[in-house]
Amino acid sequence: MSREILLLVDALAREKNVDKDVVFGALEHALAQATKKRYEGEVDIRVAIDRETGEFESFRRWHVVPDEAGLQMPDQEILLFEAKEQIEDIEVDDFIEEPIESVEFGRRFAQDTKQVVLQRIRDAEREQILADFLERGDVLVTGTIKRMERGDAIVESGKIEARLPRDQMIPKENLRIGDRVRAYILRIDRNARGPQVILSRTAPEFIMKLFELEVPEIEQGLLQIKSAARDSGVRAKIAVFTSDKRIDPIGTCVGMRGSRVQSVTGELGGERVDIVLWSDDPAQFVIGALAPANVSSIVVDEDKHAMDVVVDEENLAIAIGRGGQNVRLASELTGWQINIMTAEESADKAASETAVIRGLFMEKLDVDEEVADILAQEGFSTLEEIAYVPITEMLEIEAFDEDTVNELRNRARDALVTEAIASEEGLEGMEDALINLEGMDRVTAGKLGLAGVKTLDAFSGLAYDEFGAILALSADRARQLIEHEFSDVTDDEMKLIDAKYDDRAKALQAYVWSLVESK
Repeated sequence: MSREILLLVDALAREKNVDKDVVFGALEHALAQATKKRYEGEVDIRVAIDRETGEFESFRRWHVVPDEAGLQMPDQEILLFEAKEQIEDIEVDDFIEEPIESVEFGRRFAQDTKQVVLQRIRDAEREQILADFLERGDVLVTGTIKRMERGDAIVESGKIEARLPRDQMIPKENLRIGDRVRAYILRIDRNARGPQVILSRTAPEFIMKLFELEVPEIEQGLLQIKSAARDSGVRAKIAVFTSDKRIDPIGTCVGMRGSRVQSVTGELGGERVDIVLWSDDPAQFVIGALAPANVSSIVVDEDKHAMDVVVDEENLAIAIGRGGQNVRLASELTGWQINIMTAEESADKAASETAVIRGLFMEKLDVDEEVADILAQEGFSTLEEIAYVPITEMLEIEAFDEDTVNELRNRARDALVTEAIASEEGLEGMEDALINLEGMDRVTAGKLGLAGVKTLDAFSGLAYDEFGAILALSADRARQLIEHEFSDVTDDEMKLIDAKYDDRAKALQAYVWSLVESK
């Protein structure tokens, strides 16, 4: 028996041109799988073959787990306290093994398990090839399309086969078998049965790496590409930066007579590239990212990580771009939500927000319109700010004396306590699914409950005006906020949303936090 094992290992090692240890490991796995069939349940079997003699032993083993964890797989695990009864110095994650009778190894068994062994060898070979490939540290792959599988291109690069999925190809590019193609390594899928290297020609990182190839100053560390955003095959934006005042970062990336940027554009199927100067000032960065549009003014809301950008009528279409492309790419490039509006829209929004804040203060603080307006003009927008900001800040308001400030703070605190009590009352009898809805907080849930909305079905059926009234928003403001969430949604995506929620109003349950934050 032992001689047959050694002969089999020797023959397979020579036939497959792999190390004998790989074959031994594959054979041990096959023997363990055969041994497991003798037992009920998912037992853990280990087989050890002596590399010199070919003799082998079989063991059933149990993984030692912490007592408090309990047994998740009773057939394979043992609690620490039980394991210590057998081996005093054993620790968590060690194994306890028990010798068991081995299966008989004969010619028939060797024939039956040969395919299993060969598959393990092929897996080991593929893993080694992949490990060697990854060790080189390459992030770009250049290869030849070997075949097409369901629209995906299988790219051969050396010994590696990589998959370029259809959705990672540049739209409208027509790749054929035999074409040379370059792509970015998007991820490694070790669970895939076929090629495990997944490529992309649409990832923002792809354009960044292409510029690195064309611009030596990037490799030399004199220039950085901070971020990139793409509408693949149509338009892209990259943000560049240098601390070396001798270098023009934009001109360096463009190259002599546009040679560098044209090389990248050619690789990307004519994709137009805007090169933007990166800035650590977010507002300045956004202004640059919206080029060629000219910005009149900008308001930064750091809490919501959003900016209201005001442009004149002449620049409105340029700032937004066809189908919202320019503002969408600028938003992706900078990482900020960008709201484009005209001066009139900005004024209307400010007036609307001031009206909501004025109404809140008049109702909750029991003050007249003049006092509410002073608070709003000084930048106060919530009861919490009035109740808990340092008193010195409020004392700086010329229109208020110390007694007035103290009275306003006390009223704000009382109103917050009242709201908290009311919210808890509103939660009584409410579905847990609504309370625990992503983005929902107890205060908002309480307001819904007080309005009689205590189930997901009731919540999903709210109209704009109903939802706005509950959260002290105007119907127009509620509609504006909801529709903003869908501003970049395509018609096809909108159909899917409509199918899921019946109409946009029912999508409230998915976007409730956006409205709450925007109050």
